[in-house]
Amino acid sequence: MPQAKIGVIGGSALYSIEGLTDIEKLGIDTPFGKPSDYITAGKLGGVGVAFLPRHGKGHRLSPTEVPYQANIYALKSLGVEHIISVTAVGSLREEMKPGDLVIPDQLIDRTRNRPGSFFDGGIVAHVIFAEPFCPVLSQTLFETAREVDTAVHQGGTYVAMEGPAFSTRAESNLYRSWGASLIGMTALPEAKLAREAEICYATIAGVTDYDCWQESCAPIPIDVILETQRSQTRKIGEIISLAVGRIPDTRRCQCAAALKTAIVTDPKLIPAAQKKKLKLIIGKYIN
Repeated sequence: MPQAKIGVIGGSALYSIEGLTDIEKLGIDTPFGKPSDYITAGKLGGVGVAFLPRHGKGHRLSPTEVPYQANIYALKSLGVEHIISVTAVGSLREEMKPGDLVIPDQLIDRTRNRPGSFFDGGIVAHVIFAEPFCPVLSQTLFETAREVDTAVHQGGTYVAMEGPAFSTRAESNLYRSWGASLIGMTALPEAKLAREAEICYATIAGVTDYDCWQESCAPIPIDVILETQRSQTRKIGEIISLAVGRIPDTRRCQCAAALKTAIVTDPKLIPAAQKKKLKLIIGKYIN
């Protein structure tokens, strides 16, 4: 099976990466089921890259239905150490305009129907998640995005909601009162699972519209939102193509050793079945 150090999880409107060579289409089974779709592995500028469409080709999976555990596990099995996530978001701030890109640095979890951890069934781990996005990878994406002809913002808090319906106006105003900048449906539990898998994770968030807190503006129809997403796809592809060659080979961030002190269960008491199931993730700490 080919190896890839960089994974790209495509969101709405991003279903492939241009410029990939030596392409292989991989159907991977995991202990958590099948990922959202086949993974496309190849080379981008000589760098091993694995691409996975989060919602499946043709956007078949709702945010709640995405098999987040299987997706992260499958990328981990290919040797992925960095994940560039692409996601569509609504803006909670006037200055973050439709068509802009944002590299967020914080998360608020408002999801409720999704498995949020690899650890259960007799093994417990508490990873540090104060900085939910890898600061090194996020900085690389921001610096790269500034070279592309697009407006990009550094930092901001992303509210991850359950969906699939959009917010009520009351919810939108509540999130603004919390100081949040963006609202979307897919960054969690994806970011948490990546941290548990000791994978660096950062997001390129494409602003498609203002969330419904703007009472003076009528809600934007979904077809207009989708057209904005499509227009952003080319620029995001350029950023990814440039960024993959700039990601450091040696990781010095906390992501790389997130489980070192996080597993609190006595190894002698962890069920053998769970050790086997999670060997890919915990193997360097627990035999």
